[in-house]
Amino acid sequence: MGTGRILLLDDEEDNRQSTHDVLQRLGYTVEFVDDGALAIGLYQEALEAGTPVDAVIIDLTIPGGMGGKETLKELRKIDPGIKAIVSSGYSNDPVMADYRKYGFSGVVSKPCRITDLGETLRAVLQDKTSGLHPKRS
Repeated sequence: MGTGRILLLDDEEDNRQSTHDVLQRLGYTVEFVDDGALAIGLYQEALEAGTPVDAVIIDLTIPGGMGGKETLKELRKIDPGIKAIVSSGYSNDPVMADYRKYGFSGVVSKPCRITDLGETLRAVLQDKTSGLHPKRS
């Protein structure tokens, strides 16, 4: 179980809804969007309103929209200390293998187990490097 405000970026509605439900069951407050530009706007608004997001989970690939790497680059301009987890079903993507090089704090492969997502999020929120799950379980 955890606490905090999470922003989820995923272009697939089923993934957004199922991850949202899992995160809520784990104790998190969740907002979700389907495009990087929307994520940036929501993150900025939350920061300005004094209700900042504690972590973001970003889908690496958003067909026809702003994907994970580009979104994180813009979010880092707003908040250099952002805690971001990259998520993808493409485990052979270089970002998934070396996520820290691309500015991410953690990684979860799709599909992921509830325990893997919970442990990764908890580790990122606590600034730990243990409990990160780059491989599918």
